[in-house]
Amino acid sequence: MSDAVSVLNGAAFDGFAQVSDTGPRGMITLRGAPDVLAKMAKALGLAVPDTLGLTSKGDLSLAWMSPDEAMVLCDYAEAPGLAEKVQGAVKGDHALVAVVSDARAVFRVKGDKADQVLRKLTPAPLDGFAPGQVRRTRLAQVAGAFWMTDAQTFEIMCFRSQAQYVFDLLSNAARPGSELDL
Repeated sequence: MSDAVSVLNGAAFDGFAQVSDTGPRGMITLRGAPDVLAKMAKALGLAVPDTLGLTSKGDLSLAWMSPDEAMVLCDYAEAPGLAEKVQGAVKGDHALVAVVSDARAVFRVKGDKADQVLRKLTPAPLDGFAPGQVRRTRLAQVAGAFWMTDAQTFEIMCFRSQAQYVFDLLSNAARPGSELDL
C-alpha cells in the first residue's frame, strides 16, 4: 500500500459532467526507436499502440505519445517494478525508461455529455473519438493528453504543477447550464 497522494487529493466537481481527481497513478515514459519500443511493450505483455492509439490489458495500458515515445499507465505502486522489468528487456539498447508518476496528474470527466467539456478546451477533434485512442494536445493554455476508458468517460493527464489550473478549467467547462447546443 502506498502513502502517495495526488496533488488535489480527491477533488471533485459535479456539473453536467462529473470531474474528479483519479488519485495517484503509475506512469512510465518509454523512449526509443520502434524496435526498442516493441521490446518494451513485449516485456509488459502489451502490443505497441498504433499512432494515436492505446493498448490495454486489465489495469495496464500503453499510450502512443510520439513516434519514439509511449506512456505506461498502471497502478502507482507497480510503476517502479514495471520500469525495472522494461529496462531489463532493453539492456544494451539506446532507450529511456523513467517513472514519472509524481510529475503528472490525471482527472476523469464522466457523463453522457463528457465530450462537451473537452470540446470547450481543446482544438483536438472529438467527432469519432473512441476508447483505444489518445490525443496529446492543448487544454486551454497548457499541454495535456486525454483518452477514453468507455463511451462516457475521458481521462485527462497534465503536468502536476498545472493540476489546479486544469481541474478548474474542467470544472468550469462542466458547469450546469453551459452545455453546448450540438
